[in-house]
Amino acid sequence: MNKTKVVATIGPASCSKEKIKELIKAGMDVARINMDHADFDFCKEIVKKVNEVNKELNTSVATMFDTRGPELRVGEFQNGYAQLEDKSKIRIYIDDIMGDSTKFSINYKDLIDDINYDALIMINDGHIKLQVLDKGKDYLLCEVLAGGIIENHKGVNIPGLALKIPFISERDEQDIKLASELNVDFLALSFVGSHDNVLEVNDLLINLNNNHMSIIAKIETEEGYNDIDEIIKVSDGVMVARGDLGVQVPMERVPGMQKNIISKCHMAGKVSIVATEMMTSMENDLLPTRAEVSDVANAVLDGADAVMLTGETTVGKYPVETLEMMEKIITSAEDDIDYMGFMDRAVRTESKDITGMIAHSVAYNANLLDCKAIFAPTMTGYTARKISRFRPTCPIIAASPNEDAVKSLALNFGVFPILIDELKNFDKIIEVSRRKAEEIININSGEKIIITGGYPFKDVKHTNFMKIEEM
Repeated sequence: MNKTKVVATIGPASCSKEKIKELIKAGMDVARINMDHADFDFCKEIVKKVNEVNKELNTSVATMFDTRGPELRVGEFQNGYAQLEDKSKIRIYIDDIMGDSTKFSINYKDLIDDINYDALIMINDGHIKLQVLDKGKDYLLCEVLAGGIIENHKGVNIPGLALKIPFISERDEQDIKLASELNVDFLALSFVGSHDNVLEVNDLLINLNNNHMSIIAKIETEEGYNDIDEIIKVSDGVMVARGDLGVQVPMERVPGMQKNIISKCHMAGKVSIVATEMMTSMENDLLPTRAEVSDVANAVLDGADAVMLTGETTVGKYPVETLEMMEKIITSAEDDIDYMGFMDRAVRTESKDITGMIAHSVAYNANLLDCKAIFAPTMTGYTARKISRFRPTCPIIAASPNEDAVKSLALNFGVFPILIDELKNFDKIIEVSRRKAEEIININSGEKIIITGGYPFKDVKHTNFMKIEEM
């Protein structure tokens, strides 16, 4: 049972119900839909399939919508793409036109006024690089510094350019409303530049009467990184989206930024996700590169709660095999995690309340006694999240009769949420804990589990007990 979670993006290569079932069996914890490439019908169908497979397999895989955000994008091309040659000249129009190898459009009306001469324009995560030579009335004239194939609606980055567009577009608002209607579990916000952006979306969710969907802020710009402390405070988690981040800032800075964000999230008790190009070579090959193996392992060793697959599972030839390989890497890396180091760091900043102190005691004693599992009955998931922050070496089995609470824990390190019928009396909880532990984990006679939570379960708002059970 891997503690580090895996987010897998669903696309053409993985959208069938059978393929989703295979991904869940292989270890997918969260099914992500990238709203850049999804219409409403696709979203509804994927959420429906995930929910159906969850019932068939008795699993609790969560869903995530990833918004478009205030991003620049190219328009459409004849046949869907164009080849740009090095050192050629190309025009970029602010009005929507059909693109080819000599011209295309960008969806930003103020582009000509806002951009500087000699500015760099990066397309498709920087694989295509243009430089502004001149400005016309409705176009820019650019030189192609690094050419390649450019496809419909690819993302555009212009380092240093502050966009004068709303954070929540009309399409984003429609997508968020759809996510709320479908009871999606996580909402990843693209191009968060400040904590105000997160608060704006939070206000929208309040107006929608949605108190379930967790907000994950994606850090993809220098502005977002500079406000990371405040963003973490108002978010449920942070995603290090290294593709656009590595274009907006010098790419050699990204590893240090990644480590810093993971550390800050851990100290704050918030979820961290590492994304982009983790296993890219497996889009076409059955084996990753050694550098990719190290990349995934280092994210685990740094304390990330989750790692994410994108193109590998949306358009890659081997989506299931890629996820299986990632699980193998995670399994090996988790043997080398400095669990006590993470616990010591967490306890220094833990609030001195009953829940925090019991959560620390649970994790500490679980490690000391070499417990096989921590069983945390919960109505909201709060207890399990608290324990997760202390990184115990054994799994945290979070049992709840609340399906929303169960799915909300899908990204938390070491937490294995399960849906049960009810939480009533203490003796029943002990009985269920022992039985579920034996079902999920191979436990021998004489081995120990720890049971913790708040009792009475529906009345108390904090964790107030810990019981060590010998099997």
